[in-house]
Amino acid sequence: MTASAENILKELSRQRPEWGPWLAVVQEVLAETADAKWDALVPVRAAAADSKAPLLAGSSIGLDASAVRGYVERLIGAACRGGTEKMATLEPALRGSLDVVALFKASLCQNVARLGEIAATFGADPEAFQAVVSFVPVPFLYACNRAWAPSISPSWLEGYCPVCGAWPAFAEVRGIERSRQFRCGRCAGQWPINCLTCPYCGMTDHKELVSLVPEKDGTTRVIDACKRCFGYVKAFTVLQGCPPEGVILDDLASVDLDVAALQQGYKRPEGPGYSIDVTLVDKPSASGKFFSWRK
Repeated sequence: MTASAENILKELSRQRPEWGPWLAVVQEVLAETADAKWDALVPVRAAAADSKAPLLAGSSIGLDASAVRGYVERLIGAACRGGTEKMATLEPALRGSLDVVALFKASLCQNVARLGEIAATFGADPEAFQAVVSFVPVPFLYACNRAWAPSISPSWLEGYCPVCGAWPAFAEVRGIERSRQFRCGRCAGQWPINCLTCPYCGMTDHKELVSLVPEKDGTTRVIDACKRCFGYVKAFTVLQGCPPEGVILDDLASVDLDVAALQQGYKRPEGPGYSIDVTLVDKPSASGKFFSWRK
């Protein structure tokens, strides 16, 4: 984790001490994204039959289950140590026989129903469980973005991430030319959007698009919302894009905009923008055999 990210975490902790338990989880995630072992798990990209498919779609991923288990246990452990009642319900998952392969795939594919089933087996609070384990594939996805960012087509026009298929966490309006880029909260990827467009339904009619402007921030932090599908995206005016580790932090620091959007009746859709279909394949054991899962 960079010094800049550490400073932002410290400042958030100072400003919002009640966020301490959650910031401990985020710190664990950001530290893990810098581990080079995830770069070795980046798959060879599958040949896309659909021009709208993200780069990860259809891939076969060689998963080192033991390495993933260690990270999952540290992540859940950090959450449990936070001392909140809901986070404490995750503790049985550390003592039980947690299927990290099933967990990794469900979280990677944003399969909310499957994550709910896994949470139920341990009696964990479903919202707390899903919030924490949504970070399980993030270090892997960061590695994919590092490897594949140069391969993103400049003609990509979809509202979801060209790397992993997730909806954008926010948009950046950059520099004096005010170029607009979406940022992915899962892999930290970025992709351009040519005009003010709803990423969820594709609406471009300015009469159906609104901007909600908080009084204290002027126009540097706004909520772009769609009156047709009632989706929204946070938008920040910046000189340049934030570094990858800053995406999670900027998204977290702007949670007040999420609250404001919900109060106005807008929301983000659940699940991914594009359902990726991946195969998890165990890395070779000492015997040289492979095992695959299609959970």
